[in-house]
Formats: sequence, C-alpha cells, structure tokens
Amino acid sequence: MKKYLVVVLIVFLSLFPRLTKADDWQVAKSTHFIIYYKNAPLDFIENLMEESEDYYNSIAENLGFRRYSFWLWDDRAKIYIYDDAKGYLSTTNKPGWSMGSAIPKDKIIHAFPHAQRFFDTTLPHEMGHIIFREFVGFENNAVPIWLDEGVASYQEKFGRPMAKRLVKEAMAKNRFVGLEWLSNINPQSIKDPEMVNLFYAEAISIVDYLIKEFGKDKFVFFCQALRDKRNLGEVIQSSYSFKNIQELDSAWQRYLKNE
Repeated sequence: MKKYLVVVLIVFLSLFPRLTKADDWQVAKSTHFIIYYKNAPLDFIENLMEESEDYYNSIAENLGFRRYSFWLWDDRAKIYIYDDAKGYLSTTNKPGWSMGSAIPKDKIIHAFPHAQRFFDTTLPHEMGHIIFREFVGFENNAVPIWLDEGVASYQEKFGRPMAKRLVKEAMAKNRFVGLEWLSNINPQSIKDPEMVNLFYAEAISIVDYLIKEFGKDKFVFFCQALRDKRNLGEVIQSSYSFKNIQELDSAWQRYLKNE
C-alpha cells in the first residue's frame, strides 16, 4: 500500500512543472498587455500599464497606420521587466548601452525599471518596433535597419529635437555619414557610444524628413508599398520619385543644410 501511494504521488507531481527561478514572475494584465515582473515597484507597474495603453493608440495614429491586429486576450503584447540592467543584459545578450529590446513578431518587450527616461524613450521606442513591423511585415528583409530604428526612435518624446541637434553637430564637425553607411551597419555591432547615438539620430532624421517634406499619407503609402513589393529601391522610386537611394540621400542632405 505504501509503495502504491508513493507511485501515485510521483505521477501526481509529474503533472505539474517545477517552478524555477526563471519562471518566478508576477503578472499584471491590462486590455492589450501582459506584464511580467519580479521585484519592480507596484507604482511603476501601474504606470507601465497606463502608459502602454496610451502608446498603443498614439503610435499608430502618429504614423497614420491602420490597425489589422488588436492585441486582445491571448494576442496581448508581453512586457518583461527585469529588476535591473544586469538581469536584463544577461538574459537578452544585448550590448551594454541597450535600455530595452523587442521581439516584434512575438510582440515581446524586455526592459528594466530604472532604464534612463523609460516612459519617454524605451517604452515608446520598443512599442514602435512592434507596431511598425506589424504593418510592413515581420519577415520583410527589404526593410533596412535604419528605417526600422528610425521609425521606432521617432516615437520617443525627445527623439526628434535631440536628433536634430546631434545631426547638426555631426555635419559641423564633418562626422556626418550618409545613407550608404546607415544601410550597411547594424547598430548592435557598434562599440563607440557616440557613433551609436549618431546612427539613431540620423535614422530619426531621415524618417522626419520623409514625413515633413512629403507628408504622412505618402509615408504610409511608402510603408504599404514596402510591405507589398519588398524591394526598397523600387519602392523609393515609386513612392517618392527618387531614382535610387543615393538620390534620396542627396536630397535629404540638401534639406538638412538648408534647414
């Protein structure tokens, strides 16, 4: 009888996964988000739920995108909040300057509560990645990194004015680099923090130029065409009448010099 009880107990326990430290998350839910956290302050989590819902609406409106997915119930986005930068970096394997990261296809954001200007910068940036990729296609290799990062950074509260200042400084000091450099570099591989900042500043600048100079409707058309045709050069030509990316680069730089 005793042996039978032991066998039953083993079978019963095997039905339940063992709770490990990695799985030990607390959970908070809102309409469009599920937030996983461990020791983050509750007021931070409450603020995160509120800000996330606000950005859910404002980012799509800011870009002029029409929603096709509404992030409800099991399709809600997931935000993992680590206790500190060390926990975040060791889990995500991101470079030391990273304050947050997203996996757009899975609608997952990784961050930590003390990231610099979290609600003004990190949160809208990472949500921008997801919303943009949801619109242009998650597996769309025609989307250059500078456009992906430019659109995401465009959502940051102080992104545009800061980018304008950094780009002007770079041009004055002959440190400015054009679209060819932007198109052939991944910011994750850049070691110099100043060059990282310049990459993001120029990425914001080119997106800002396209929206300001040609309008939001044309930018939406550009993104739709990129989603459908998956050919950046062809889409630049059909959307903005530039023959190629070099011509776009020249027009953008002329705009900056006269701004």
